[in-house]
Amino acid sequence: MAIATRLARPQRWDRPFDPDFSDEALERLKQDPVVAAIDTDSFPKSIPLDGILGNDSRILSFKEGEIVVREGDYGNSAFLVLSGKVKVVINPPLTGQQIGRQSARPASLSRAIASLWRTQKTPETRDVSRYGRLGGMSGTDKQAVFLQDFPAVLNGRDTADIGEGSLFGELAALGRTPRAATVICSEDAEMLEIRWQGLRELRRFDAGWKRQIDTNYRNNALQAHLQDTPLFEGLDATTLQAVADATLFETYGSFDWSSSFQRSGTADAFAQEPVIAREGEYPDGLLLIRAGFARVSVKQGAAERTLTYLSAGDDFGLSELHQSWKGDSVPVETTLRGIGYVDALRVPSRVLEEHVFPKLLKAPSSFLAFAARPLAEDSMQEWTIEERFVNGTMAMVIDMDRCVRCDDCVRACASTHGGNPRFVRHGKIHDHKMIANACMHCADPVCMIGCPTGAIHRSQAGGTVVINDDTCIGCGTCANSCPYENIRLVEIRDQSGLPIQDEMTGNPIKKATKCDLCEDMPGGPACARACPHGALQRVNL
Repeated sequence: MAIATRLARPQRWDRPFDPDFSDEALERLKQDPVVAAIDTDSFPKSIPLDGILGNDSRILSFKEGEIVVREGDYGNSAFLVLSGKVKVVINPPLTGQQIGRQSARPASLSRAIASLWRTQKTPETRDVSRYGRLGGMSGTDKQAVFLQDFPAVLNGRDTADIGEGSLFGELAALGRTPRAATVICSEDAEMLEIRWQGLRELRRFDAGWKRQIDTNYRNNALQAHLQDTPLFEGLDATTLQAVADATLFETYGSFDWSSSFQRSGTADAFAQEPVIAREGEYPDGLLLIRAGFARVSVKQGAAERTLTYLSAGDDFGLSELHQSWKGDSVPVETTLRGIGYVDALRVPSRVLEEHVFPKLLKAPSSFLAFAARPLAEDSMQEWTIEERFVNGTMAMVIDMDRCVRCDDCVRACASTHGGNPRFVRHGKIHDHKMIANACMHCADPVCMIGCPTGAIHRSQAGGTVVINDDTCIGCGTCANSCPYENIRLVEIRDQSGLPIQDEMTGNPIKKATKCDLCEDMPGGPACARACPHGALQRVNL
């Protein structure tokens, strides 16, 4: 009598990005000049170049007028143009209807209602036959979307051409951010799509790719950020380019900041945070936060008090620089520290004095509006900063004064997720508010950094952080990386209720699970809908 189902433990390259990627296609790819220039010997035996190309990439063909990537979609891959050309739509952007965007299809109403009444006798069951027959990795298969009469649609819009040997999409892939622009084929093209795990390895082991990716990252990030910053509105293309050429790209903190945060918690938080600008020093340039979070604090006796925090789109030091330009040199009145990982742009003061401050004299009101900064007097906000909860875009906040501990939220979650809830109704409490242990769908989801297969990724349309159960190998990297302990590994069973074990060792096979915001259910998260007292909310912190 069977007591368990035996399977081979999943490995990173069990399912290539393209299951039909042949040895002949690999050899042809290696003849491409960009690929041929890669130093094969610089890659370790455990992660050979052929393994990356054969398993972390796929070759796609696109037709004239076909959309390659859409602005606003979350990208998990980059593209290398092997042949043909594409156009990047810069301004004004295309409409959602023009680029074929549609919202995700939720489950039917009957299925949603049924799930609330369904009781799963055996939790975490899986159809094991899926694991052997599924093809590609996380994300979606390529579905052709064409821009009708695209030359006419693009007429009057600012566009940029990208040709053979060029790489695009790497910013969104490595930064876990939305696509910055729509890219359309201007002629038939063939491209190598590289999922971000492979892109990460290429950047890590090949100096040429690292240099190219870093250069693109710096230049493109600068251009995009400066164009979207109100301070630089009205600058002509030549002046904007001069500002970009002089601007410095800086990073503070660690890309995987969660590991040090987990070890030390919130104790002595200030000592852990790198200083970007120090109170009392004279600024040498304007700081623009491009990604991440930064803390603004002021000395208060022997300690420091947090005033507010800055995130993407905010600036630091503008008023002091403006005062100095007018002849009254003043130091910065606060200290700026990086919380976790921060990308910042530093625009030198001489550039502002030449190109920006003169025009501010003509529009002082807009300048004052841009420079204004609210102060944080709320202890709740300071607590969320200390605990890094500011990273959460959909945190589960429970009002403990309203909560009667009925666990209706837990049961609703379990009924929609195979009999096992995807959160735990406990967590850190401040005043009468609790941040429960549920995935917060972070602005900077560090859980994605080390996933070897890309199983944990952002959904393309909404950016929800989800896990592809079919490609999760149960390594636990995401669970270990999550600074909030919101991802759990669970032992899985087959549809008859038998445990699923590794055929070699007999050990249980596990899968990572977490809140997915009931992405395919109408009405949103079941936990919030089930709370009879309105005690539970999903909040962007």
